[in-house]
Amino acid sequence: MSVSKRSSGVAFGAALLATTAACVTDPNTGQRRVDQRVIGGVLGTAGGYLLGDLLGGRRDRTERIVGAGIGAIAGAAVGDYMERQRRELERRTAGTGVVVEQQGDELLLTAPAGITFPVNSAAIQPQFQTTLDQVAQTMNAYPSTLIDVYGHTDPSGGDRINIPLSQQRAQAVASYLISRGVNPARIMTQGFGSSRPVADNSTEAGRAQNRRVEIRIAPATR
Repeated sequence: MSVSKRSSGVAFGAALLATTAACVTDPNTGQRRVDQRVIGGVLGTAGGYLLGDLLGGRRDRTERIVGAGIGAIAGAAVGDYMERQRRELERRTAGTGVVVEQQGDELLLTAPAGITFPVNSAAIQPQFQTTLDQVAQTMNAYPSTLIDVYGHTDPSGGDRINIPLSQQRAQAVASYLISRGVNPARIMTQGFGSSRPVADNSTEAGRAQNRRVEIRIAPATR
């Protein structure tokens, strides 16, 4: 089954940045650090993937997954449901390089390019397949969620290369999750090329941060 691709219409705002501006704990090191996306947003370099509506519209997608036999979550139960899922994802991805963050009632998993794909390729590296196996198991244990997979690149090579590459990588991750039993009705993908950096592209370290895959998980609520 194919995974739909639609463009995102997520808006920014100063109040939104303020609510998401927080230190986060890296589950791999236990250290507190400043969320780089917040810095990028304040500088005007980050993209519109903070809290907001999901690709394709949250309501329409919730109706679709309910129609596919997956139940939505009652409002009062959302917080506990997402918190338990966050803890499970942190446990399963500890030591892999994947960062799990909670933003309100949504989760954001960020996987750097070094563990995901070879250079200029959309073939998932074996070690990332192992990580995605763990992510998929958690997603299957918590089925009342909507999932967006985002592909991002640095600007090297230009949009002609980077936009399709980022789309292919997002699709590859989504297809892999589906192959591990995640219901495709829950998933959408989008490739953003280099348009949504989280770090300074003038340095190699910054470009490495910008080459990433993100998996955004949001509750399907009644």
